[in-house]
Amino acid sequence: MQNSKHRKIELSSQKGQSLTEFAIALPILILLLFSVIQFGIIFNNYVTLTDATRAGARKAAVSRQLANPSAATIQAVRDSASDLKQTDLNVTVTSAFTAGSDVTVTATYPYSLKLIGLPIKSGLLSSTTEERVE
Repeated sequence: MQNSKHRKIELSSQKGQSLTEFAIALPILILLLFSVIQFGIIFNNYVTLTDATRAGARKAAVSRQLANPSAATIQAVRDSASDLKQTDLNVTVTSAFTAGSDVTVTATYPYSLKLIGLPIKSGLLSSTTEERVE
C-alpha cells in the first residue's frame, strides 16, 4: 500500500507550463497595452489641435471688423484646445484681414511617446487650416 503523501514526481507533468508561458508573455502584453494608451493620448492631442485650428480659422474668417482679429483668432484656438497645456500650445495667424483674402491658422503642440518612462520618439504635432476672410 502506497502512502498518498509520497507521490512520484512525473517528469512529463505540464502543470507549470501554462504559468511559465504566462510569465513570459505578460511583460510583452503590458508593453503593448501601454504603447496603445500612449498612442491614443497623442492621437487625441492631434485631433484636438486640428479642431482648434479649424475653430480659429472660422473665427478669423468673420473677424475682420474687430479691433484685433488676430488676437481673437488666437483666443478661439486656445479656447477650443482647452484640454491641452496652454503654455506648450503655439499659435500663429497669417492674414491681411481684408475681404476675400486668405487667413492661415497654424498651431503646434509637442508630443513625446514614452514606454516604461523611456522616450521612444518626440516632436511637434502641427495643424494648419486656411479660410477665406468674409
